Amino acid sequence: MSFRRRGSFARTLKSLEPEYTEYQADQGRTAYEKNQWFFEIAWEVANKIGGIYTVIKTKAAVTVEELGEQYCLIGPYNESCVRTEVEIMEPANDAMRRALEQMRSHGINVRFSQKTSFSVHLAYPGYNMWPENGNMSSPCNFQMYNSSNVVFGRWLIDGYPKVILFDIGSAAWKLDEWKRDIWDITHIGIPWHDRESNDAVIFGNLTVWFLAEFRKNLEKTPYVVAHFHEWLSGMGLVVARSKHLDIATIFTTHATLLGRYLCAGSTDFYNKLNEFNVDKEAGDRGIYHRYCIERAAVHFSHVFTTVSEVTGLEAEHLVKRKADVITPNGLNVQKFAALHEFQNRHAVAKEKIHDFVRGHFYGHYDFELDKTLYFFIAGRYEFSNKGADMFIEALARLNYFMKSSGSDMTVIAFLIFPTRTNNFNVESLRGQAIAKQLRETVSAIQKDLGHRLFEISLRGDIPKGEELLIKEDIVKLKRCIFAAQRNSLPPVCTHNVIDDDIDPVLCAIRRCQLFNNRSDRVKVIFHPEFLNSTNPLLGLDYEDFVRGCHLGVFPSYYEPWGYTPAECTVMGIPSVTTNLSGFGCFMAEHIADPMSYGIYIVDRRYKAADASVNQLAQYMFDFTCLSRRQRIIQRNRTERLSELLDWKNLGVYYRKARALALSRTHPELFHEDINQNGIRTVSRPASEPPSPSISRTSTPAPSEDEDDEDIDAPDSEEEREVLSRRETPTRDSTPSN
Repeated sequence: MSFRRRGSFARTLKSLEPEYTEYQADQGRTAYEKNQWFFEIAWEVANKIGGIYTVIKTKAAVTVEELGEQYCLIGPYNESCVRTEVEIMEPANDAMRRALEQMRSHGINVRFSQKTSFSVHLAYPGYNMWPENGNMSSPCNFQMYNSSNVVFGRWLIDGYPKVILFDIGSAAWKLDEWKRDIWDITHIGIPWHDRESNDAVIFGNLTVWFLAEFRKNLEKTPYVVAHFHEWLSGMGLVVARSKHLDIATIFTTHATLLGRYLCAGSTDFYNKLNEFNVDKEAGDRGIYHRYCIERAAVHFSHVFTTVSEVTGLEAEHLVKRKADVITPNGLNVQKFAALHEFQNRHAVAKEKIHDFVRGHFYGHYDFELDKTLYFFIAGRYEFSNKGADMFIEALARLNYFMKSSGSDMTVIAFLIFPTRTNNFNVESLRGQAIAKQLRETVSAIQKDLGHRLFEISLRGDIPKGEELLIKEDIVKLKRCIFAAQRNSLPPVCTHNVIDDDIDPVLCAIRRCQLFNNRSDRVKVIFHPEFLNSTNPLLGLDYEDFVRGCHLGVFPSYYEPWGYTPAECTVMGIPSVTTNLSGFGCFMAEHIADPMSYGIYIVDRRYKAADASVNQLAQYMFDFTCLSRRQRIIQRNRTERLSELLDWKNLGVYYRKARALALSRTHPELFHEDINQNGIRTVSRPASEPPSPSISRTSTPAPSEDEDDEDIDAPDSEEEREVLSRRETPTRDSTPSN
């Protein structure tokens, strides 16, 4: 059934495995026969810092499936991460071992010690070496090393890829020499006090040193592709090209340096893209040398890629080169055997959020949870860039719309942004304690009541009310109920925020007067800490929290890609994004009608700020007017988009970039045009009417050879009838339950 589902949706995709890549999921046999080697270099390899870590980690399984042992990751050594994420061992490849030993002989800290031999069968996934004798059943001996610094090993993630991690500190003695070489060749000067740039210089030179030694130690002439991510690894690309190293290079920028700084400064970024004096802007912000490294890497690379069209536009103006390939970010999508499984998970996680809400709003708990919707925004605390300012303003307008229309629904909006706090506030903890005490008291009374009911009935008597619920029980309940009374409003923040008088979120909440009054249909909860299951207030991991919510709202102004709405889509949660985020642009490009699939795209590029806020508020109000049945149907449709974000499909763009890089350094290897498109537009769902006035969503149409059991079948006649009865609600309409 899962195969048929994938086949059904995949027919809406085009050229996912085009001829130019000669793609085969053969664990690298094809690459081995052609003597092709692929290295991916990034500062976040086995080093969790930001979004690039997620990109590389989630993509590794698909890349290893294609390239096998011909693929290796290179990053900096981080002892805390290595201890938990890397299995240390000696390289099985002779050329790789000799290259590392050559570096060690020159003082680079690549220490191997305390050998422990063990054998691994070559048929085991991830260990395929493709030996010269072709005997795939013979074991290959590895030697494990307990090293305390730079290591070669396996990253303990899906795909089990090889990694080489360089100890930056062990090569610091060569920093002045390498900086002088860079100045002589490129005239890029690195200030002595910029530690991050100094680390980039060391890391880049160590990477090139290794690649040169590795290539020299291979017996046959190899074809090497090195893929560099972001400016921190880009120095390696600059050094490799300046030394005329015979490798094909790819450079990917996930967000330009100058773009981040300009947006952080509240500039009218997109309307002035073609007006910025980039050298002056970089100099004014003290990042001119970093900007030069990034721009040099962009222009020295054989292939330049960005993660989205909007970032490509940014790069074209700020680093002065148009992207050769757009490489959108994906996720590892795991399908459930039963279609309803993700709906069940939503119900379980939602009940845990209910428990938190009951305690948080004690004394003001006068709304029905069955008529309550959970909206949320989460991410780095970039108030304007992440669209938190627009979200709060839209919530205020949504509150007005709902009260004006007489809606009986309640919206609880969560804002999950980490900031400095002095721990949890007393009111939040007290609320959870009161709810817990009441729950325990009721449970004890229920147990006693059940025992009395059984005894009375067993004697043949008809139980009476005063015999079941005795005075002692009523007294206990009264104590708990009186303790749950409060004179103050429920807090809008779960923690004591440091400098809360100038905190952007709290100031915006005060300005919009979202104070959780009884009359408010929109309640606000600011949780200034990332979620985890050990949290004493909201004990949920982020993934479970997302599953329990109804709508993710991410009206970002500066978002090169946007993993948060992508994660919502994979988990079947509708989301709001913008046409200034990479994710929003990707969905708008590849889906004919994103709203019909539960992807609401706010126009922040061509509309004024006030109009964009109104559009967001209207989207959220429309969502509150959907019935429970309609929301279930919408989640089904949103989840069906997950394959569009699967690395098994999006990996085509990285294969295209690698092939394009090789074609520019070794054109004799290719005989056909490699400039093909990756994915075509997903058409409007068959059950979606042509009128744009209908805001309901629908599923992909089935093919003629699918039977009634296909889980990708269109909406049932009952669902179509349910949806056809509902027009797009307006703020003047009365929402249904």
